[in-house]
Amino acid sequence: MSERLWLVVPAAGRGRRMGAALPKQYLALAGRPVLAHTLARLHQAFPEARLCLCLDPEDDRFDPAWVPFARWRRSAGGDERADSVRRALEAIADEAADDDWVLVHDAARPCVRVDDLMRLLAALRQDPVGGLLATPVADTMKRDDGQRHVVRTEPRDGLWQAQTPQGFRLGLLRRALDEARALGREITDEASAVEALGLTPRLVPGRRDNIKITHPEDLALAGHILAAQRDEPRSRPGHEHEERP
Repeated sequence: MSERLWLVVPAAGRGRRMGAALPKQYLALAGRPVLAHTLARLHQAFPEARLCLCLDPEDDRFDPAWVPFARWRRSAGGDERADSVRRALEAIADEAADDDWVLVHDAARPCVRVDDLMRLLAALRQDPVGGLLATPVADTMKRDDGQRHVVRTEPRDGLWQAQTPQGFRLGLLRRALDEARALGREITDEASAVEALGLTPRLVPGRRDNIKITHPEDLALAGHILAAQRDEPRSRPGHEHEERP
């Protein structure tokens, strides 16, 4: 089986929920664009990986100087996340094999930790399907009636909040996305497309500070997280890849 690794980063979004003049991947975070932080963090964990960056075809804000990878390419993003990822898989088909690993990571998750990234890949290589970083749901969950009144409290036992990266063999991921499109299935992430095939992706516990910048307040929170991470002592040797509860 191939051990070659591809990173796919969808970055074609327009960030409407942020209400900002720029797409969220280009907003300034600790003096650099969010996207630059995300790519740097991925490169710290996987310097030899190959990157496919999904950008809006009309994007004129992107600066190639933000990409630290030696081997990378740009692909045209689509209207939805799944469209961008599908196009990225098509773009790399000329040099990628079906059993290559593909990790898909949100452009707006710049706080993912290097050791979580490495633990994820190590776990995936022991799994026949693939999987994703995720955290067990900690808050009480309420179901509404569509008009912001509580109908019931949902049990949170066994519930996880999905994060990224999400990783699968290229052939499997491409089949899952193609089938979802052909059948008109609504999918919210790569794992949901694979689940629709009747498969069970592995949940790999990650840290809760791997936030996705979606709303205006998230940008300030991400800045605090990055500062706190910089001030933390380095992990003790031999403890970087421990499974977390």
